[in-house]
Amino acid sequence: MSNPGERKAVLRGGTPPSEENRKRLLDFLRQTYHQEFTLEWEQDDALTGGFTLQVGTDVYDWSVEGRLRQFEERMRQLKPSRENLLPLIRETMINWTPEVSAQEVGQVLTVGDGIATVAGLEHAVYGEILLFSSGVKGMVQELREDELGCILFGDEEEIVQGSEVRRSGKMAGTPVGDAFLGRVVDALGTPIDGKGEIAAKDYRPIETPAPSIIDRQSVNRPIETGILSIDSMFPIGRGQRELIIGDRQTGKTAIALDTILNQKGKDVICIYVAIGQKASSVAQVVQTLEKFGALDYSVVVSASASDSATLQYIAPYAGCALGEYFMDKGRDVLIVYDDLSKHAIAYRALSLLLERSPGREAYPGDVFYLHSRLLERSAHLSQVRGGGSMTALPIVETQAGDVSAYIPTNIISITDGQIFLESDLFFAGQRPAVNVGLSVSRVGGDAQTKAMKKAAGSLRLDLAQFREMEVFTQFSSDLDEFTRKQLTYGQGLMRLLRQPQYHPMCQHQQVILLVAALSHAFQDIPVRQMDQFRKEFLDHMEKTAGALCHGIDRTGQLTDQDIASIQDLARAFVKQYQSAGSAAAEE
Repeated sequence: MSNPGERKAVLRGGTPPSEENRKRLLDFLRQTYHQEFTLEWEQDDALTGGFTLQVGTDVYDWSVEGRLRQFEERMRQLKPSRENLLPLIRETMINWTPEVSAQEVGQVLTVGDGIATVAGLEHAVYGEILLFSSGVKGMVQELREDELGCILFGDEEEIVQGSEVRRSGKMAGTPVGDAFLGRVVDALGTPIDGKGEIAAKDYRPIETPAPSIIDRQSVNRPIETGILSIDSMFPIGRGQRELIIGDRQTGKTAIALDTILNQKGKDVICIYVAIGQKASSVAQVVQTLEKFGALDYSVVVSASASDSATLQYIAPYAGCALGEYFMDKGRDVLIVYDDLSKHAIAYRALSLLLERSPGREAYPGDVFYLHSRLLERSAHLSQVRGGGSMTALPIVETQAGDVSAYIPTNIISITDGQIFLESDLFFAGQRPAVNVGLSVSRVGGDAQTKAMKKAAGSLRLDLAQFREMEVFTQFSSDLDEFTRKQLTYGQGLMRLLRQPQYHPMCQHQQVILLVAALSHAFQDIPVRQMDQFRKEFLDHMEKTAGALCHGIDRTGQLTDQDIASIQDLARAFVKQYQSAGSAAAEE
């Protein structure tokens, strides 16, 4: 009979220990835990050699499998170069000795819907990776008094109630490296494009603290989208977070893709994170990037609608970790999260399954922190940190244009501005359907080139006046000449801002168009002819004012003399265009 003060230890193995070995084990337990123990024997024929000793949740694994597991972990910790790989392995094999250390082992209580409840892992921490006996991995997401909730990264059917769970001591991470450029991977960094394995250079945790205030510098360089309406009125700077928001099918992804395509030749790494998208939509994005030669400097991270909520939840953090790898090397990165509405829905599903208390719209209370800790990692690093940057373009889908819903308001408060796409404008043929009144960039103006800032001038004010005048004049048919001219001018500006997808404009094209249009040089061009006129005008300027165009792109400056030259050339071309049109009409 055991004494009341004694603890119980369980010894398992294929062969019962001798009395001498039992005595040694009891001495070991006494010295380690400073307590008296009783030793119970359990036959386990699965252990081919050696034995395991369990004390509460602590397990000492002296079996053959346990030693092999230790040795494998030791080999994984090696970071050799190609030159010293074999000597390092040889040295490790000679000098390695198994450690006598306790491993905390838990048991699965329940499993289902991508969630496992585990007991016995008292020292597990939030975000730690757990290793199930079936080989499936999971991540701790809920800490309770006697148990913890874990989200699974693999097939839950391989996990049964009562199976063992071990701590890894590592936080969730993803492989990173230059070899990821041009590839399509899942949320765990595994390639899914059929192009073979990826040689990763490093392994980074998917969640890291955002750069501190000291590690940042102000946003002072533009990242050009190639879209006239955005670069002129809502410019985006490197290190900024600009939200793209609008209803379903209003061109949100189109803006993000055009921005990626416009980075060709500008030394910017682009990462597109697809969250909860249809697999066909992701395939179309990849095809588009490949067609226009943008895949070479891009990475696509996909957690499609058919993937588990767990993978959809970690996908943006994995993409962000990959972006940080390049940013820390001094590179400029553009990352697109498409979209964070589906990300919040995936997190809500996990939270409800983990039995967390639901809040507004059934979202958990920490849904704000969910996105703030992600978007705050975008920054323009100081020169001490290498001067790299990561610009974020998060996408959020609204319902019936309701920007005051829970998730949109949360993300609007985190970001440095938003581009709001209006359904009515989209259906009226205005592409991109940017609402001038609700869109804003709180940082980008500081990063805008002097040429663009000077050229844009009163564009935003003119469009706002046009929209207001349009509302009031739709109730009146009798308009004076001044009002009619203002309406025609505004309609021309709106038509000028129309831009077909996959046709980004370079800086000099945007500047020239704005300078000419805001001087009312295009006032007499019929709105229906504006698209063709714009193309011919830009071609004409390329031929006749090549030095001027090159100077704007090279210096980012626009002198008063340049403005006067553009206006004169524009008026002369308009006369020529009208004369050609009149001659064609007479024939």
